[in-house]
Amino acid sequence: MRLATWNVNSAVSRLPRLLPWLDERAPDVVCLQETKLSDEAFDESFAAPLAERGYAVAHFGEGRWNGVALLSRVGLDDVVRGLPDEPRFPEPDSPAEARAVTATCGGLRVTSVYVPNGRTPEDPHYSYKLEWLAALRASVTAPGSAVVAGDMNIAPTDDDLWDPSLFVGSTHVTPPERKALAELLGLGLQDVVRDRWPTERVFTYWDYRAGRFHQDKGMRIDLVLAGAEPAGRVQAAWVDRKARKGKGPSDHAPVIVDIDEAPDGDIGPVVPPPSTPAKLPHRPQ
Repeated sequence: MRLATWNVNSAVSRLPRLLPWLDERAPDVVCLQETKLSDEAFDESFAAPLAERGYAVAHFGEGRWNGVALLSRVGLDDVVRGLPDEPRFPEPDSPAEARAVTATCGGLRVTSVYVPNGRTPEDPHYSYKLEWLAALRASVTAPGSAVVAGDMNIAPTDDDLWDPSLFVGSTHVTPPERKALAELLGLGLQDVVRDRWPTERVFTYWDYRAGRFHQDKGMRIDLVLAGAEPAGRVQAAWVDRKARKGKGPSDHAPVIVDIDEAPDGDIGPVVPPPSTPAKLPHRPQ
């Protein structure tokens, strides 16, 4: 099984790239984030071409913002949109944001997640982020066979930042956010990319501005967290930097994990020359 996660930063904008990428990389299960489409609009644009490629689809969207999806060629059963006891923002009676969708795919309980950004530590959205992460943790009831994949909007350690000194006091790196991620891992999940590449420079997000991708001034905030059963079968785990190149890319690259079998050559991260720090980073949304 090949599983991938990708924050596409608008499925419509990425349509010319997403379908050829599916043909080239041939993932069996795909977690998408930031589709920015309603369920009806996603179906209108993607149902036919995805069905032609053998994918069943579960999408959870709200239109202009957020939006997550699961694509699967190995079964898509017991679909759940959202999280149990999910917090609401900005008011307790606000509609649930489209940030999580879960289904059983090939015997694994897979959740595609788009964790709230948090904005700033002083913003109410930051408290919402921590509450949402607590609800995500509570939703993982069978961690041994679970996969939680997506844009976590958290850099697990300073090794996941191109220049940690520029992020002091910012979201994505604060101790409460990292603690919430550690508690999720504490259920028995493993960060399979970091397990595969424990010391290498590996990023998944690069701001569009100032040539940051070409200078590799990025962050690793897109994660695949796997329970003991799938993690024990991982043969390859890597960031598809090619998908971040060229015309009209997302600002995130896909993360790909091969379970049971790996392609010849086992693709790994590309380590560029050291970069020169800029004055301020631009935090992903």
